[in-house]
Amino acid sequence: MSNVNKKIALITGPTSGIGKITALELAKRGYNLILLARNAQKADALQMEIGDQAETTFVECDLSDLKSVQKAVEKIHANHSRIDLLVNNAGLMMDHEEFSKQDIEMTFAVNHVGHFLLTTGLIDLLKAGKDARIVHVSSGAHQFAKFQIDQLVRPEKFSAWTTYGNSKLANILFSNELAERLQPMGITSNALHPGFVATSFGSGFSSFGSIVMWLARPFAKSPQEGAQTSIYLASSPEVADTTGKYFDDCKPKTPSKDAQSKFLATKLWELSEKLVKDYKPAKA
Repeated sequence: MSNVNKKIALITGPTSGIGKITALELAKRGYNLILLARNAQKADALQMEIGDQAETTFVECDLSDLKSVQKAVEKIHANHSRIDLLVNNAGLMMDHEEFSKQDIEMTFAVNHVGHFLLTTGLIDLLKAGKDARIVHVSSGAHQFAKFQIDQLVRPEKFSAWTTYGNSKLANILFSNELAERLQPMGITSNALHPGFVATSFGSGFSSFGSIVMWLARPFAKSPQEGAQTSIYLASSPEVADTTGKYFDDCKPKTPSKDAQSKFLATKLWELSEKLVKDYKPAKA
């Protein structure tokens, strides 16, 4: 297949864990890749590993910094006329309170707000793609959420699991709202739970938190196993027309009641628009 006819996939967080496995598998399946990551050295190593299986482009981006996301979207527009697949994979979990450059709680900033600005900034390129899909890596941890719209940006009380759960619930709500808004354009949007995966996830933890995660590793899926649902939603013909669903082990699963709330999805969208309004990319 010539490069001009290959589908183009953009993956966030592709340099380790399930993101890396997803990138490698999509390269094998005939996709050219846009690798959106913070670490240029790790991205270069991944490009070397992919080799001539696919054409790869590295776009430097810190998803916690909306100015960085804005620049990344502008760079993507300058160099690409379409995107056929967007995999919102990057994510983190913090065991201490920290805030982004825009004064947004870090977990929510990376896991949702940065991806919101990225995704909405690329809709026109997805619309130009062929049977375009958006895949959001969420988590079963969305069930730990205590979702209060006015507590997402600067929570009064920090809890690692609640904050992470809120961000993962936001992934599903965002996916559902996109599915509804983008269906007339023929773009699908689905979310997934990869399972508990043995990766560098939790690297933002303190020494105690790191020990807990290390002790749990023997019970975790391998990155190869954890990436299977992402790969399935990204490339399987079986789900070409499926949208607005939540998947676990490559099968649809009913998420929490809050994850099905149209009210919360709408309120989250309104909040997200306010947070990113000063960073809307200038289209190339």
